[in-house]
Amino acid sequence: MDTVSVNQFRDKLKSLVENVITNHTPLKVTRRAGEAFVVMSADDWEREQETLYVLQNSSLMKQIADSMATHNKSFGYTPTSDELNEITSI
Repeated sequence: MDTVSVNQFRDKLKSLVENVITNHTPLKVTRRAGEAFVVMSADDWEREQETLYVLQNSSLMKQIADSMATHNKSFGYTPTSDELNEITSI
């Protein structure tokens, strides 16, 4: 993660924010007193929140682990041709 001072952030606000949004790279902004904050796009923040929700939900994590186990054994649900066509919008 790149780091800039709050003064640099203020001086180059438009280009730094554009870079954060375009490249999906958060930016750490530091203050003289030592405090810092992070600038990131709203889309990236929402994705992070969704990931945290899944990781903190033991029921979802168990479902993922069970799915990985059946996938690794090549055993599990196989969709029909009609279901595959619906999924792929053919």
